[in-house]
Amino acid sequence: MSHILIVEDEAIIRTALRKLLERHRYKISEAGSVREATTKYRLADMDLIISDLRLPGAPGTDLLKLAGDVPVLIMTSYASLRSAVDSMRMGAADYIAKPFDHDEMLATVRRVIGKAEQNRAAGAAAADSKAEGRAISGMIGDSPVMRDLYARIHKVAPTDATVLVHGETGTGKELVARAIHEESKRNGKPLISVNCAAIPETLIEAELFGHEKGAFTGAQTAREGLIAAADGGTLFLDEIGELPLEAQARLLRVLQEGEVRPIGAIESRKVNVRLVAATHRNLRQLAAEHKFREDLYYRINVVQMTLPPLRERGKDVLTIAENLLEKFCAKVNRSILRLSPEAIQAITTYTWPGNVRELENAIQRAVILTEDNVEIDHRTLDIDLDLVPIEEADPERRPRTSLRADPREDLSLEDYFARFVLEHQETMSETELAKKLGVSRKCLWERRQKLGIPRKKAKRLAEA
Repeated sequence: MSHILIVEDEAIIRTALRKLLERHRYKISEAGSVREATTKYRLADMDLIISDLRLPGAPGTDLLKLAGDVPVLIMTSYASLRSAVDSMRMGAADYIAKPFDHDEMLATVRRVIGKAEQNRAAGAAAADSKAEGRAISGMIGDSPVMRDLYARIHKVAPTDATVLVHGETGTGKELVARAIHEESKRNGKPLISVNCAAIPETLIEAELFGHEKGAFTGAQTAREGLIAAADGGTLFLDEIGELPLEAQARLLRVLQEGEVRPIGAIESRKVNVRLVAATHRNLRQLAAEHKFREDLYYRINVVQMTLPPLRERGKDVLTIAENLLEKFCAKVNRSILRLSPEAIQAITTYTWPGNVRELENAIQRAVILTEDNVEIDHRTLDIDLDLVPIEEADPERRPRTSLRADPREDLSLEDYFARFVLEHQETMSETELAKKLGVSRKCLWERRQKLGIPRKKAKRLAEA
């Protein structure tokens, strides 16, 4: 049973609200002021606090700081957008205008308590998985999909299991291979990385397996192959789907028998190599089409890891962009740069088909092309949208907020905020919008990001 504290100085309203909530199986406590609430009760024990905005002694919004993680629902007779935004800016869970409809109040209470419970559950789950999903050096991101990947790397790395890493081009498959090697017992031995697509088909076998002197035209000396060079360590074969069938057969013997025979040699030599393979292709389908050995596919597909594309990594995109920005500024020894709000909007809504590699190129290009002509706080410069050479945002992404025609209907604070922005963004600048809403430009931008409302230039500004 959820425990709700009602803080209301008008006894009639307080009693009516208590009876309403008790009929719906809520445990209720009452107070007539902020001081009475804090002296009589331990606010942290509540599941929800419903408080009037105007109270004797101190306003109900003072409870926002005192309540900690307990959600506070603000009631007010002054049904204005400014009151709603002020409460939201200070941290209210939601806002409701008096006189309120009983069904409206019950729906709001259920929604706020339900959301708080979900947040607590998510926090507990994140805490439980924090140790397993701890970040890996060289890899940036804290999204759920990345934490799952970190956890799997931590589990698999100490073993000698063969790993198949699948992911789109530019997602960082070599970083995964390096992380597996560094966390394994082989980290004192070499990690040999080979891009199978970058070596001509006629040379790939000689590069991997080595050759004896005179084994073929041009083999003037014997040469050790890359597999033998990785003995005791890890061999990373990127784009293994491009490996010719003949080389696949030789690789299968390495995995099955633990030995390698150079081209032209009579005897084989034992090798102890752990294989990490990577591809962006569907190897199962290639095997069905007889373009990849089926027996090799099953041999390398012991543990499979999938690297998520950048478009599925949420806020990681901006974190990676800011890290790359700092890196390239230091590399070219120039002023610290920051992304403008327009550039941030574009970066976080673009689908990035080239993934991290494409983002890296875009940021590097922007750092090189940005002029030192507008100084911000004498330390930073804005990178404008036109210097981040990406396509327009995905047109299928739409604001997630559901709006209704009547402001007295079951609208949350986010609904109020989204309604006002969508109705006025074409006639007001960002500064004017922020001023009318009673928030800073930064707060306005953060709310746009949360609600998925892309920024539009004011028509009157565009026409000027």
